[in-house]
Amino acid sequence: MAAVRPDDGGAVSRSGTLEELFQALEGPLLSYALRFSRDREMAEDLVQEAFLRLHAQPVAVREPRSWLYRTVHNLALNALRDTARIVPMPAGTADDSPVRAEEEAVDAQPLPDEQLARWEGIGLVRLGLQSLDARSRELLHLKFHENLSYREISGRTGLTIGNVGYILHHALKSLAGELGRAGLLP
Repeated sequence: MAAVRPDDGGAVSRSGTLEELFQALEGPLLSYALRFSRDREMAEDLVQEAFLRLHAQPVAVREPRSWLYRTVHNLALNALRDTARIVPMPAGTADDSPVRAEEEAVDAQPLPDEQLARWEGIGLVRLGLQSLDARSRELLHLKFHENLSYREISGRTGLTIGNVGYILHHALKSLAGELGRAGLLP
């Protein structure tokens, strides 16, 4: 696992732990990310992604502090760019809408083949979840069914926040791989 060794001026090496760096920089990086996103959950995700990318680096990062700030900065700009593409539709009245009333009537029921594909997808997701270890399934349940933050999950499970993010990342990556092999994801 990548880490900061205090004796080498902050270079990342494989012999220590990433936890010391995480403990030292999580708060400041979170504040930095909040300046861009103004959304706590998005800021937490940006910081987590930056640390995951640092962990995944195959070569040593000479200045992990500045590298992490630059990575959070770039991730935040990408996230802002992506959310800027989402344009909300104005809520108009029937009087100013060019759509006629008969065109507005849409059958809410999916077609039979769409429903079958949905059921198949749900079944494949359930099978993929069963292939994960119990700890990963528990963390996924806490994150997506109980809508807990990483900090809340950490408090419940006794894992560090970084470890929660790491396990969730790899569980979702594994699940996405299974769904990709099944042809449900590109």
